[in-house]
Amino acid sequence: MVTNGDWRLGILFSRSGVTAAAEIAEANAALLAVEEINARGGVLGRPIRPTFYDPECSPQKYRELAVRLLTEDKIRSVVGCYMSTARKAVLPEIEAYRGLLFYPTFYEGFEYSPRCFYAGSSSNQNAVQLARYLMETFGKRFLLVGSNYVFPYEYNRVVTDLVMSGKGSIADEIYVPVEATRRDFEPVIRQIRKLKPDVVVSNVVGTGAVLLYEAYKEAGFDARTMPIASLSTTEAELAEMAPEIAVGHLTAASFFETLDTPEARRFVSAFKRRFGDAAPVTASAEAAYCQIHLYAKALEMAGDDEPDVVARHLRGLEFDAPQGRIRVDPDNNHTELWSRIGRINAQGRFDIVWQSETRVKPDPYFVTSAFDDWMESTPRMKRRT
Repeated sequence: MVTNGDWRLGILFSRSGVTAAAEIAEANAALLAVEEINARGGVLGRPIRPTFYDPECSPQKYRELAVRLLTEDKIRSVVGCYMSTARKAVLPEIEAYRGLLFYPTFYEGFEYSPRCFYAGSSSNQNAVQLARYLMETFGKRFLLVGSNYVFPYEYNRVVTDLVMSGKGSIADEIYVPVEATRRDFEPVIRQIRKLKPDVVVSNVVGTGAVLLYEAYKEAGFDARTMPIASLSTTEAELAEMAPEIAVGHLTAASFFETLDTPEARRFVSAFKRRFGDAAPVTASAEAAYCQIHLYAKALEMAGDDEPDVVARHLRGLEFDAPQGRIRVDPDNNHTELWSRIGRINAQGRFDIVWQSETRVKPDPYFVTSAFDDWMESTPRMKRRT
């Protein structure tokens, strides 16, 4: 029976729309974390009661549902959002109603709010590492393709700076609609065929990513010599493809489902027992799971769900996450994360080809301004075989 003593938490992830597959994984991970916490007796003897809404990948609905959570439902903290357009729609309402937003998705950086905690990788935790790996392994001539919204533009700007600083070049930069169709990728394939880059960097999201990889395969391009490298192609997108479609392509992330550590195996096993063997476990899902556990720890320390008090206890808080021990940076509300690169195998799973030896401190504004400085400040990467 629900009582007024329950801790209330809003969950905003889409179950329909262009990025639904990735967001369902995040929602599942959030629910798993809540269930684990409640099975141990909740927080200070009181269970967490989540309220889930489906914004259908619409920024307007994200905003409307955030207001509903904060006003009608009297909920003070919200976990959610995938695309940056959704976060940017929700965050002003979170700030206006003095709530907290927990954002678990990798993103472009260049943002700070005292009322938002960011658990996904920002660009200095993935762009630098991926660019260096690509230039050392495949070459320095890049072609960039992305969905037409803020994250791909900002991320591609960072990649361009890195490549140019590393004495590389950008062959072209192409954008497709967020709700792309197969036809939208025909000019992309023509440009790749014409320009013959060393690497294609993709920030195409959701269903469009599946279409890109299918078109790439049909065009006969060889991933062994000219791979697609991405942040936005995760286990959720791979689950929508035939296994042979994406073999050899690369993704940078803080966590992969195949990570072989005791804590990662325990998390993935629990996730699949709860949601099915085919349920994809992504880095953003792992981040959502971690954020709710961090919220519960801060809530216990605070003894109250007043957002300013919870936020104060969150800053500097650490957690033994499936990816490795993480820490909320008290200077910018982002999270110190691990960095990894995975290559897709014939079974449609990620083989981790290298990873950081230590977690990477977030620098969402890229205060370090030179390529060499970024390289020196990035922990040495351990190549995997």
